[in-house]
Amino acid sequence: MAAYKIDVDHSDVMFKVKHLMISTATGIFKKFDATLQVNEEDLSDAQVTFEADIDSIDTKNEQRDAHLKSDDFFNAEQFPKMTFKSTSIQKSGSDEFTLVGDLTIRDVTKPVELKVEYNGKTIDPWGMERMGFEVSGKINRKEFGLKWSAVTEAGGLVVADDVKLAMNVEMVKQS
Repeated sequence: MAAYKIDVDHSDVMFKVKHLMISTATGIFKKFDATLQVNEEDLSDAQVTFEADIDSIDTKNEQRDAHLKSDDFFNAEQFPKMTFKSTSIQKSGSDEFTLVGDLTIRDVTKPVELKVEYNGKTIDPWGMERMGFEVSGKINRKEFGLKWSAVTEAGGLVVADDVKLAMNVEMVKQS
């Protein structure tokens, strides 16, 4: 089985959530890791693991980041990592897949479906084999215990429940 590891310098792990129902707040995780195990050229047997350090969350606002790390949201002190472990992958188009797996945030594990676009494989200038992917999905944050909420004077939510996930991933084959 071929083993790949994420190239963190050429990958991004992002999320987006509606703020005040009129704009979108975007954040990233600066520290993360992922592996891919695969035998088949068509990726039909791919096994993926992923983890992100909650303390590495960055929304370009220190006060908001501190709030996200608190018990209102991730509780980084008690639950320092968010993890994903795939359970299946299905081809849904020529270079598109549906990746299903268990996402754990805080102490809650739920199955999620992620859309994966395979961007291909290449050999870099140093002789290393690389594969590229774009991954997207959506989760309801409250289902994972990210419970904080407030309502504006107009009756809209300060932070929406749905969170969009977007990852640009470059994997490097391990020797």
